[in-house]
Amino acid sequence: MSLAPAQRPQAIRALLEEAFAPGHVDVVDESHKHAGHAGARDGRGHFAVVIVSDAFAGKAPLARHRLVYAALGDLMQTDIHALSIQARTPAEA
Repeated sequence: MSLAPAQRPQAIRALLEEAFAPGHVDVVDESHKHAGHAGARDGRGHFAVVIVSDAFAGKAPLARHRLVYAALGDLMQTDIHALSIQARTPAEA
């Protein structure tokens, strides 16, 4: 089941906070930039995430992205069409 569009950023933030205990997390809904885009037709959104956590230490960028996708779980199928991810360690932030 899909969330209401206004609930999506908060749901994304909550899942990321639960999974990574980040020192910083920012979720921006960029769906308005993609109105009319083929991926926007199904109602899913476009989001940008910046997250800083010790959980990313020693992991390559692709591994970090996979961790974020896993943390978001079903939202990737029901509510998120596109996700821009900046996943950093505190030392990189």
